[in-house]
Amino acid sequence: MRAGRFGGRSDDAGEVRRDQRFREEYHVKIRTLIAGTILSSACAFAAPALAQSGDVSACLITKTDINPFFVKMKEGATEKAKELGVKLSTYAGKVDGDHETQVQAVESCIAAGAKGILITASDTKAITGVVKEARDRGILVIALDTPLEPIDAADATFATDNFKAGELIGEWAKATLGDKAADAKIALLDLSPAAPSVDVLRDQGFLKGFGVDIKDEKTIGDEDDPRIVGHDVTSGNEEGGRTAMENLLQKDPNVNVVYTINEPAAAGAYEALKSFGMEDGVLIVSVDGGCPGVKNVQEGVIGATSQQYPLLMASKGIEAIAQFAKDGTVPKPTDGLDFVNTGVNLVTDKPVDGVPSISVKEGLDRCWG
Repeated sequence: MRAGRFGGRSDDAGEVRRDQRFREEYHVKIRTLIAGTILSSACAFAAPALAQSGDVSACLITKTDINPFFVKMKEGATEKAKELGVKLSTYAGKVDGDHETQVQAVESCIAAGAKGILITASDTKAITGVVKEARDRGILVIALDTPLEPIDAADATFATDNFKAGELIGEWAKATLGDKAADAKIALLDLSPAAPSVDVLRDQGFLKGFGVDIKDEKTIGDEDDPRIVGHDVTSGNEEGGRTAMENLLQKDPNVNVVYTINEPAAAGAYEALKSFGMEDGVLIVSVDGGCPGVKNVQEGVIGATSQQYPLLMASKGIEAIAQFAKDGTVPKPTDGLDFVNTGVNLVTDKPVDGVPSISVKEGLDRCWG
């Protein structure tokens, strides 16, 4: 036995145990630091941003950090994490569809000992392997906005009812055209060739709402309705929307209805139509409800859009991770659905009978970005 630092007596074996525990904790910290360094140098992510220190750690992985939808999602997660004392690391790829960097982000979150992961997957099928690895380690994985395939590959999904979002704009477009809907020429501007679930759900919902026989609702492009001019992909951005619109106009210059996966793609489609002097003769509908998109509804660029609420998705996701860390509770789906529904509203100043909607003014009060 020997004197302790404060004049008491200290057990040598206890000192050894404390030294060993210090070394183990030190090496864990070093391994975590190395994993984060490798990720930031080997892929397209910036170093993860830490929102708040705390006993519970979580990760948010979005498709990009440019699209206002994901910016608002990050804002919602960050604010809620700060409120609840959750340590949050956030990651984002360079572009929509950047699957490999999302895989590396999940791996980094596993190595860092995250209690929960929130993810908007670029490739909803391919991501399931690394998601399973995370869940096998006892990590709660929640898909935000975009369900994984199959949906139960994640512990829970917090999302807009994306099929309903598409259905609302389809019903509105059909009612707005009236008798002319029977002879419509429809261009569909989708997301990516990978066709993640959100892409399929919105596309198929729109067509069903417009009165098209959608055949297999899990497949884009298998319809045989002669009103469909074709599909093209946009990567969910303005440049992609413009190029896709130009491609479909070459196929049929009589397009008069345009569905777009989101509002940046809709803005690009409008610019393409404008360059051909067609901006006044084509009805554009979309999904998102960001402030720039709602303003485009106000200005007549977009006829109607379905508004979703990304801040709510992310903040509810952080709440779920904190609850899971406390008592192991896993979120339950909304009654009648296989996900937690965070709501959707059609925004237009030209309402039609039988299709519920809110005004542009109300849409601007609720918008994001």
